[in-house]
This record gives sequence, C-alpha cells and structure tokens, in this order.
Amino acid sequence: MVVSDPHTVLWHDLECGSYTADLPLWRELADAVAASGTTGAEDPARGSAGAILDVGAGSGRVALELARAGHRMTALDLDAELLAALRERAAGMPVETVRADARAFELERRDFALCIAPMQTVQLLGGTDGRVEFLRRARAHLRPGALLVCAIATEIEPFDCDAGDLGPSPEIARVNGVSYISRTTRVRVSRRGARIERERAVLAGAEGAEGARRAQPAWVRDVVELDRVTVSQLEREGRSAGLVPAGTRVIAATEEHTASVAVMLGA
Repeated sequence: MVVSDPHTVLWHDLECGSYTADLPLWRELADAVAASGTTGAEDPARGSAGAILDVGAGSGRVALELARAGHRMTALDLDAELLAALRERAAGMPVETVRADARAFELERRDFALCIAPMQTVQLLGGTDGRVEFLRRARAHLRPGALLVCAIATEIEPFDCDAGDLGPSPEIARVNGVSYISRTTRVRVSRRGARIERERAVLAGAEGAEGARRAQPAWVRDVVELDRVTVSQLEREGRSAGLVPAGTRVIAATEEHTASVAVMLGA
C-alpha cells in the first residue's frame, strides 16, 4: 500500500522512532502476559487471551517490536497515514490496526490482557476529562486481571534556544538525496503543562547539520502541548474509571529524552 503523505510518516519516525529507552519495559510486560497462559475461553480464530492493545501506536515503534517477538497486537491511532505505514511494515505479523480516538474507541474485542499507552500519549488528551474518558474506554476492553500501563513525563525542563540555551541536537534523516531536519527550539513549562516547539525543514542536497546551516533553510514550526499530570493524579483518575493502582516503573532519561514514569493500573 502506498502512503499518500510520506512527510507525515517521516516526521513521526524522525522525531519519535529512534526512542528505545522504554522498549525493555514493554517487552517485559508483554512477555509476562504471554507467560501467564490463556483463560481457556479464548477463540482460536481470534488469537490468544494475551492480546495487547497499543494506544497511540503511530507508525509502529512499539507495536512492531512486540509483534516481532510473537505477541498479538492491536494498534490504535487517530492518524490514518501513520497506521497505513504500520500496516505495510507489519506484513505477515500478528498486528491489527484501528483508526479511532483514544477517548471514544469501541472495539469488538473486550479481553485484552495488556493495554499500553507509551510516550506520553495520555498527556495529549485534553486534560482530566479526556484522560478519564480514555481510562474508561481502556477499562471496558480489558479482561479481569489485565493491566493498563501509561507512560507520563513528570519532570520537564524548560529551555529557549532564542535566549541562548542549548537545546538537543537536530534530528536528521536523508532520503533519496533530500535531508529532513527537525530541531526542538523551545520548551515552555506552566502549571497546566508543557509546550514543546520544534522547527522542521526539508533540504535537497544538504549534508548533515552543517549543510543545513549553510543552506539557510526555511523552517516550519510544529507545536506539541503536553498536559501536566502526576502519578497520584493519574491513579485517582484510574480509580474513577474502575481501575486499581498497581505500582510504577521508571523509564530512565536519555541524552535527548526526559525520564518518564510508567503508571500501572489493574482491571
């Protein structure tokens, strides 16, 4: 299948696809689900009762990693272009894709053993009301004893490159002689959350960051707004949705990414 807007997928892969710090945790949780066995009530035509739901799956960073290990995945996202790329990449692997809003999805399957929301997905849902709606939808699709795990960033450091602060290094991909460059230029933190500002540029024939500097590209701004949420707040919201706090795990910081906390909620 041909993706109609390759830039959408390319930017997503460039800005999110190289992040790997959380993958050991998702593999560990998925393997634990598989090791726990099946319920005996499964439908062989639909796969094992260890099925996993990946919410905010994007182009498949986590879903494909787990599918390669043999786990049966359902990948949910609102972006059709990203899901199209995921389907291409998942050819022959046990991955189903669903286009839906995380706050309003309704799936036939209601026996997922694990639901994951990696990389601050729950901080993109429009505040408490949006998170609670997601938590309720996730709870409705989990079997008894299943686990919902949400990664959140709780400590985000502000910076402003225009004010002289050093930001992270630009992320660069070169495809068919064209350089795609993304750089985070500013993070503003407030009581409500964090505003992450990036600049993107597409350059033909520019090699690396130095080539981009000499070419003086036309930068296009991209903005992401993350809601502020604490572990205790997400646990309270989980209780209101019928979920039970089941501990946390820390995902360590990297040179380019802040640390995050995986909040676990039991069904």
